[in-house]
Parts: sequence; C-alpha cells; structure tokens
Amino acid sequence: MIRTILIDDEQLVRSGLRMILDSAEDIEVVGEGADGEDAVRLARELAPDLVLLDIRMPGVDGLTAAGELVALADEPKVVLLTTFDLDEYVHQALRAGAVGFLLKDTPPRDLIAAVRTISEGNAMLAPTVTKRLLERFATPAPDSAARAQQRLEVLSGRERMVLVAVTRGLSNAEAGRELDMREATVKAHVSRILAKLEMTNRVQAAILAHDAGWA
Repeated sequence: MIRTILIDDEQLVRSGLRMILDSAEDIEVVGEGADGEDAVRLARELAPDLVLLDIRMPGVDGLTAAGELVALADEPKVVLLTTFDLDEYVHQALRAGAVGFLLKDTPPRDLIAAVRTISEGNAMLAPTVTKRLLERFATPAPDSAARAQQRLEVLSGRERMVLVAVTRGLSNAEAGRELDMREATVKAHVSRILAKLEMTNRVQAAILAHDAGWA
C-alpha cells in the first residue's frame, strides 16, 4: 500500500485528489494538510511513503516544506503539485531532492500511474514538461557546465546514452525501445548512474546532464 499525504491550501483540490487516489486499491491517503507546516508535521507523525505538495500556499510554502521533508530521517518521496506558470521554484525544489512534479490538471489515470511510478523510486516528469523545465530554468553558466562534465566522466558509454534519454524525459520503456535495450536493463543503468553520481533521483541526474550541455 502506498501511504500518501495531500497538502494543498484549497480544500476542493484536496478533495478531488483524494477521490482519485482512493479509487486505486494500492494507494491510501493517510492525511491532509493546508500548508508546508502541516506537511512536515504529518510526515513526522504518519511516516508516509509519498507527499503530494502544492508549491504556492500561505504560511510555509511548498518549496520550504520540500527541503524539510527530504531532510527527515525517514524521508518520504516529495512530489510537487503545480500549474506550469511558475518560475524558478520548481527547479530549486527538484535540485533539493523532490522526485518530480505533476500538473494539477493531470488526468486521473495518469495521476494514479504517476504515484505508482514514483513509489517505485522513479522520478515523474512528463517528457514535454521535462524539456520545458530544463530549457527554462537550467541554463548553465560556463563554469557550471565544466563542473558538470567533470562529474559525468565516471559514466560508461551506455550509461551516458541512457542518461541522455532520461534528460529528454523518456520513461524506461521508451528509452529501451529507442536504445534497443530491455526496460529492466535501462532501469539497471539508471540505478548505476544515480549511484555513481551520488544522487537520489533521475531528475537531479537530468539537470546535471543538461548543465553539461548534453540536452
């Protein structure tokens, strides 16, 4: 069972999300809150697997809460809920360790699939959103590009190919079809990439690859 907390200052949004997630047999909404302070308190009390967290809220905002959540000893996976009219907040939160973000108008079936995907340890960004996010928020300075390239030198040729596909927003299955690999092989490569780069999720690796000029 994927134990989930919903955090949004709008009751109507939380009710809609709960209705969608409660329809899935393997997802349980164990708590709700209206701001970042609620998110951290509930995460400490309930030890959820995943927190769906709005970014813009009164009081403690989602970005601040995301940083506190990923620092917990028993950290939940943090997923940001947003519309795509935001600025650098999303990029900062992903760098801080959030595993992705979902648009508030995500169709119910896709929302459930995303929660399942994230609970398995994968980041979740739609391919078009990944591309727009990186282009808009991750334009590297020359010195950061050089540092990123140096960090990526530890990767093998196949791992580099997989990381480029990840940076383009492809799922494991899509990357496998494009690179003529089994999905399980792609997943194994992603795990090794994260281990070598000492990162917690594929979004952080994609940002590093973008900084290096790979996408």
